[in-house]
Amino acid sequence: ITDFYGVDERLGTAGDFAELIRTANDRGIRVIADLVVNHTSDQHPWFQAARDPASPYHGFYVWAEEKPPEKPGDVVFPDQEDSNWRWDAKARKWYLHRFYSHQPDLNVANPAVRDEIAQVVGYWLQQGLAGFRVDAVPFLIEPTGTPEGAIPDPHELLRDLRRSIGRRRGDAILMGEVNLPPEQQREFFGADDELQMVLSFTVNQAMYLALARGQVEPLVRALEALPEIPEDCQWANFVRNHDELTLDKLSQEEREEVFAAFGPEPELQLYGRGLRRRLPSMLDEDPDRIRLVYSLAFSLPGTPVLFYGEEIGMRESLEIPGRLSVRSPMQWSSERHRGFTTAGEPGRPLALGAAEVAAQRRDPDSLLNWMELLIRRRRECPELGWGRATILDAGDPAVLAHRADWEDSTIVAVHSLAEEPRSVEIEVGEAEAVADLFGPDELEPRRGRVSVELGRYGHRWFRVRRPGQRIAP
Repeated sequence: ITDFYGVDERLGTAGDFAELIRTANDRGIRVIADLVVNHTSDQHPWFQAARDPASPYHGFYVWAEEKPPEKPGDVVFPDQEDSNWRWDAKARKWYLHRFYSHQPDLNVANPAVRDEIAQVVGYWLQQGLAGFRVDAVPFLIEPTGTPEGAIPDPHELLRDLRRSIGRRRGDAILMGEVNLPPEQQREFFGADDELQMVLSFTVNQAMYLALARGQVEPLVRALEALPEIPEDCQWANFVRNHDELTLDKLSQEEREEVFAAFGPEPELQLYGRGLRRRLPSMLDEDPDRIRLVYSLAFSLPGTPVLFYGEEIGMRESLEIPGRLSVRSPMQWSSERHRGFTTAGEPGRPLALGAAEVAAQRRDPDSLLNWMELLIRRRRECPELGWGRATILDAGDPAVLAHRADWEDSTIVAVHSLAEEPRSVEIEVGEAEAVADLFGPDELEPRRGRVSVELGRYGHRWFRVRRPGQRIAP
């Protein structure tokens, strides 16, 4: 980042951005953007000025006269960096960089830096954004390298940020990248005065372990470990994101299980903790299994989050080095550069495979059309987002059944990780009928239980109708 206010000229202009926001708003879409304020580029004018110790910008970064001690595991990208400190010959000091050495950390203990962050946030909200995905939140508020006592409560930065966006736009959100154990993640919601949404990394990683084993126990364990959160906050559930599929919260043995199942070759792995693949490649393009995973992610307690290209089953491009392999251009059509751009080059190599939007729009059985149905059903089921989730006993180690109760309504979701068909009985309590939300079936309970047939990697959602209730079409 060399400019917090500009638009990269390779991608468009400020006018293009304004048109994007207007068009999205016309379609009922709110736009959020990545907020990266843990660091800047070493080419940012702030850092270039900060290399002079007499500059007022010197205090925008974290410096040390002597290189501070480090311990194994401190370095985030061990294949690229061997330390979190870099010597700057002009400043004649060491500067902190928790990521790459060309990304010096900002000193958020400095009130002037916090004022700049508030101005950046205010500017983009004024341009029409409806919130931010806050990058690397634990690193952002971690007072590494700052004088002891400089930040009495690091979480005050998040509370300031929340108040700042709330004053400017009441419906704006903060969704945070917080890859920590659940109890530590809970701290980042605060008393409903910090982040509104936190990406659920432990559930994501447990899901892949469950898929590798064909047993739901790891996922059940992860879901049961989630703490209570404020009523207006949400867990954000995802299948893939824009980095490597990190498995760092699994044990070494568990990680090896996932590697063996989904990326045994060393070139598919990264940092000893993750996979640089998208889901279709990991699942050998199996359409049943792919749909199972997204049905599962959309039904878990919280809010589902999709990474671009997931809706059409895009693969990664291993030509792109490192974690960027999953960030190949979006594939819109069969036109030049797959319809991504009319420019001379698309910027990054295109992924292999036939996935594209235009063809799938015309195919009623495509993943895109199924995904649109999944999204529509999810929007019709507020129970899944706001209800109290309860794991049900399916009597089969390969089947996850859970219910979500909200006000007077209940959704039951059943998912099988098995390749062979399954038949299970699920407790639904006092109910007249159980309606399949993806098909015409309406099951009749007997003594409070229903028998559910599941096909290969089967997945079904049901709405429970209690005596006297009517299920809306």
